[in-house]
Amino acid sequence: MFFSRKKKLRKEFDEKLLNQLEILKHDWNNQRTLMEKSFDPSDEFIAEAKLAEAKYFYLFKEAKERKVSLKKIN
Repeated sequence: MFFSRKKKLRKEFDEKLLNQLEILKHDWNNQRTLMEKSFDPSDEFIAEAKLAEAKYFYLFKEAKERKVSLKKIN
């Protein structure tokens, strides 16, 4: 009984992690594209792009450590 609840919670949080990872990847790609197209990006914009990259790779490492994959969720 307890283990089935644990698996359900793990699956739920894995799905949330993958959703957040997808959102952050999209955000990071958008900022990276804007930086490539910009002639002279401001320091603040560069910092925001690096922050978006750091957030994405942090969650990516977390997903890798938890051994989460799209195959496992679907």
